[in-house]
Amino acid sequence: MAEAVQKHRTDMWYVAQVQAGAEIATRDKCSQIVPADVMHSCFVPEYETMWKVRGKWQKVKRLLFSGYLFLVTNDADRLSEWLGRVPAMTKLLGNGGDAVSPLSDKERDWFLSFMDDSHCVRMSEGYIEGDEVRVTRGPLMGSEGRIRKIDRHKRRAYIETTMFGRTIMASVGLEVFRKTT
Repeated sequence: MAEAVQKHRTDMWYVAQVQAGAEIATRDKCSQIVPADVMHSCFVPEYETMWKVRGKWQKVKRLLFSGYLFLVTNDADRLSEWLGRVPAMTKLLGNGGDAVSPLSDKERDWFLSFMDDSHCVRMSEGYIEGDEVRVTRGPLMGSEGRIRKIDRHKRRAYIETTMFGRTIMASVGLEVFRKTT
């Protein structure tokens, strides 16, 4: 993982708004149309959670952010030119106004530390002791302070993070094995 973090340090991460429900198809189109020397990576962050299928709990992947696509490049101008040829691409986002800007190094590094190499936030495990959440395994370990809400029935935690300086909520998988008062 450290090698992946080091590799992306010179690249900038951009976020594009795309039509909700078309994230995967748009990612695939970008990968087909935009040359690899312009766009080093294009992905839709996911999270792993438990879902009941035919009476049994199974691990499934869900979109971390609906309607968003992440693109990695060191040449935003060329990337923007090529993205104009991609159907269903809405726009690259930024810190406000019409200016396109990348995620900050701190935001990018947080995503890199939280996701695995396939851009998925894996399931975390833990327990609740009184009012305190204790995460014992997974990417939420050490980030308990970001948790704003837990839905034990759906096996999810709702966390706060920042993107472009704005606080946003994201759902991630959290299996709570016990709760004590």
